[in-house]
Amino acid sequence: MINRSLLRIKILQVLYAYFNTGRADTTKPEKDLTYSIQKAYDLYLHMMLLSVAIKRYSESRIELALNKKLPTYEDLHPNTRFVENEVICQIEESATFKKMVSDRVISWKDHPELIKNLYVRLIDSPFYKEYMERDESSYEYDKQLLMSFYASELEDFEMLVNILEEQSIFWNDDIEFVLSMVAKTIKEMKPNKFELPPLYKSDEDRDFAYSLLRATVNKYDEYHILIDKYVENWDIERVAHIDNLIMQMAINELVEFPSIPVSVTFDEYLEMAKFYSTAKSSIFINGLLDKITAELVEQGVIVKND
Repeated sequence: MINRSLLRIKILQVLYAYFNTGRADTTKPEKDLTYSIQKAYDLYLHMMLLSVAIKRYSESRIELALNKKLPTYEDLHPNTRFVENEVICQIEESATFKKMVSDRVISWKDHPELIKNLYVRLIDSPFYKEYMERDESSYEYDKQLLMSFYASELEDFEMLVNILEEQSIFWNDDIEFVLSMVAKTIKEMKPNKFELPPLYKSDEDRDFAYSLLRATVNKYDEYHILIDKYVENWDIERVAHIDNLIMQMAINELVEFPSIPVSVTFDEYLEMAKFYSTAKSSIFINGLLDKITAELVEQGVIVKND
């Protein structure tokens, strides 16, 4: 599930914390990276479970209406299309999903107000109203409802963002990617098929993450000197710490992974600089990496596969 772009971000976060705390515990970066990656998968499971929690809340409202002393016609004849949504029921009834949620102690039971508010957002949405008013139902319509919900109602919902921030410092950076993975999972579902993605897309991605982390830690001082050599009119200590780490990671990736094209590495780290530092930083980093890459290619340190 976790792609290399997100892995790079997580490595950067781990390195930033590690070098800011004095490098006392050399085992800490790998432990922290493992924890951060696992938390991203936990967030994915939380987001998948949201639809089930909202469905159950809707069921409770229907039950309350049916048990009124003087129920209306609508109370007695509710539209049950949403609570019978085949895709949500498939997620809810999946033995694999239930076991993973149980093993990781994942639940929304402590946040009833969030579920209530998300339910209100959902039923007020035009796509929900269209879904409930359709003349016919289908598995594809059920999928489309969920995909619309995950695409439009969650990422910028302040109440959800605040709750996620309280639960994990990692999750606000993960939410956009995780929601895209939830949407992808739902899109690929079929009436007889619901598969949760593995933590890593491949063993190669896992090896990439830990190899890059180790190399950046082990060669930090060596590449610190190399970067200093090309910092014109600046003392290396005045270069923003985050910019230095981004360059450190980029150099290690260029050297350690012959199969990754130089252009891919440059694109990835310049985008990270724009997000985690400034637009000016990306220009500064690009200039330095150009010079450093040229030197290391000439020395035969950077060798790329054809």
